Amino acid sequence: MDNKRTSFSNSVGFVLAAAGSAVGLGNIWRFPYLAAKDGGGLFLVIYVILALTFGFTLLTSEIAIGRKTKQSPLTAYRVVHPKFRWIGTLACIVPMLIIPYYGVIGGWVVKYFVAFCTGGAAQAAEDGYFGAFITAPVEPIVYMLIFLLATAFIVYLGVDKGIEKVSRILMPILVVLVIGIAVFSLTISHTDDAGVTRTGLEGLKIYLVPSLEGKSLKDVIIVIMDAMGQLFYSLSIAMGIMVAYGSYVKDDDNLMKSINQIEIFDTAVAFFAGVMIIPAVFAFMGAEGMSSSGPGLMFVSLPKVFAEMGAAGTVIGIVFFVAVIFAALTSCISILEAIVSSFMDRFHMSRRRATVIESIIAIAVGVLVCLGYNALYFEVPLPNGATAQILDIMDYLSNNIMMPVVAISTCILIGWVVKSSYVIDEVTKTGANFGRKGLYKVMIRFIAPVLLVILLLQALGII
Repeated sequence: MDNKRTSFSNSVGFVLAAAGSAVGLGNIWRFPYLAAKDGGGLFLVIYVILALTFGFTLLTSEIAIGRKTKQSPLTAYRVVHPKFRWIGTLACIVPMLIIPYYGVIGGWVVKYFVAFCTGGAAQAAEDGYFGAFITAPVEPIVYMLIFLLATAFIVYLGVDKGIEKVSRILMPILVVLVIGIAVFSLTISHTDDAGVTRTGLEGLKIYLVPSLEGKSLKDVIIVIMDAMGQLFYSLSIAMGIMVAYGSYVKDDDNLMKSINQIEIFDTAVAFFAGVMIIPAVFAFMGAEGMSSSGPGLMFVSLPKVFAEMGAAGTVIGIVFFVAVIFAALTSCISILEAIVSSFMDRFHMSRRRATVIESIIAIAVGVLVCLGYNALYFEVPLPNGATAQILDIMDYLSNNIMMPVVAISTCILIGWVVKSSYVIDEVTKTGANFGRKGLYKVMIRFIAPVLLVILLLQALGII
């Protein structure tokens, strides 16, 4: 049995692994879209404020719970308070729902990387290319398998030899790639068929300058809710990941210092992801080009932008999809680890057995997600007004319903039942200064739960 709990070798390893989890597809394809949709700099300002308050509160709580209990999400909440063990069950179901469709999307990224490497960049920019690929019966499943097996192999190797080692390599490379593409994006100038010239710097202005033009109080509230919803993706909160990673942090590490570094790392990469994408899309496609999010942005709009760049576009496209693969892989590793560690702690499995079992489950469900675009295709309306098939339903249930419920319940547990001292004592036990202690107490008890309830009601279509 090899389920003895290991740990990150030092705080640097923990920060890079946690930041790797936080920096994923949500940063790269959702953050720029929301920034463009919600008034550019207005969204950025609100996002940063929420990251330093709301996001900080939940991130600190989950990491502290993990280190204090030395348990995975499935069992940690039971240790905190027996009557709240159900939070752990829900927090374990969330990553189990996410990993199959995250693996499918990761496979899409690998497909585009292969296309750009093998001279298929022009074809990838054509209308209908993405739709033809995801509706194919076999190819998406093959790429999903490649991505999930790579993820499983790293988790199989363990915390220090797998997750930490890979994060130490991939995260610095990812940062360099993202910043490099962002700088290039600012140098772009393009004249369209109508003779209108747009530059990357003009796109940057749209991204950075706050705009309240035409925005009512209701619109501002929507921006706040968008930014808060984005923080779930950006900080990997309310899905058990930070509880699992926190359980691998050594007791003598300065937890507050690590949390501050994770906040800075993630916010910086999210910001540069916007600089990487928005100026380029604006220069080649105008403001209307920034109206798509998710697959539409990454797999339809951006390949067209790369095609407009000529020969350089192929190289930039390859570099871009390498960066996205790294971001997706480090996030998927953390999602799988949250499940594997839960299986190990709850059912006393070895890491190898837990990894194999969950990988088989994820692949099986991933196949269903792939088939949801062809053999199993259907459409259903969701309470939030969206029209969904299998992938969208799983995303809605995990991100819009279960994650806010986990977060609300965690706020109640820490803020009202065991009290905020439970987390504060853990954070400061090495003598570390808790600089935002007063803010933390107010957020965990009052402000965060109210904001989360509003977010949940919005997702349910009630408000």
